[in-house]
Amino acid sequence: MSNDLAPGTPAADLPPGLVGLSELGGGLHHEVWLAYDESRLAPVVVKILRPELVGNADAVGAALREIDVLARLAHPSIVRLYDFDDAAERPYMVQEHLDGPTLSSLIFRDGPVQLHQLLPLALELAGSVHYLHANGLLHLDVKPSNVIMGAPAKLIDLSLTLDLDSAAALDYPVGSDEYMPPEQCDPRAHGPVGPAADVWSIGATLYRAAVGHRAWRAGAEERWPQLTTRPKPMPDFVPGAIRDLVMDCLAFDPAARPTTLDLVERIEPLMAALPTARLAGFSLRR
Repeated sequence: MSNDLAPGTPAADLPPGLVGLSELGGGLHHEVWLAYDESRLAPVVVKILRPELVGNADAVGAALREIDVLARLAHPSIVRLYDFDDAAERPYMVQEHLDGPTLSSLIFRDGPVQLHQLLPLALELAGSVHYLHANGLLHLDVKPSNVIMGAPAKLIDLSLTLDLDSAAALDYPVGSDEYMPPEQCDPRAHGPVGPAADVWSIGATLYRAAVGHRAWRAGAEERWPQLTTRPKPMPDFVPGAIRDLVMDCLAFDPAARPTTLDLVERIEPLMAALPTARLAGFSLRR
């Protein structure tokens, strides 16, 4: 398969058998490429340490932690790891290519997510985070840009994921400002950081999905308005049960938030009450 990079775009310096197609962006420590895997004859996503960080112990350590985390996981709503090389000069991982938009881009394009899509999204987020917690891990960066919409929706980017003890020991902010609970913004004052932190981030993500905008105004003078103000009330077009669930997730006190299991138990009956599809003119029921 030929390289389909746009003119002027540098070819990816990827390991043999992986042909860079386009750069998808990346993070502080890594590049992310859409690539063609010649062994699978299929597109994949490659996360690889930035070349200028080869000798950076913190960057290498972060890459190795994410590889270790993903190698331990197998869940329908978490991106799958196919291959990795943690001994390479530039450690890398090969992940499944998810053919769908991020939740953030979907909201930007279409506005609020409709109920028939919002409830499965909520259930899938709760399930994937519950699985992480059961494996002694916190995601710490649940947000719309880290959710790929599909059937099912999938949680991506576990680069900030920590085990429970490491998260509880945090004494500095970690995460994405607008989706961080109070204890993650300021662990010294409001910590420790535990499983309830991910629940808060699920709530902030569902708020934006249900309403079409963030729970707190972006660009406010205060870096973390969630430390001093309540989220904006959700509009009336959001069903009351969804408003209650989201606002419970956004409780300031971690002990007042539902658990991921609580979320699943509250979401399932709401899904069961959704109208079922029916072909016009006849019923499939006997």
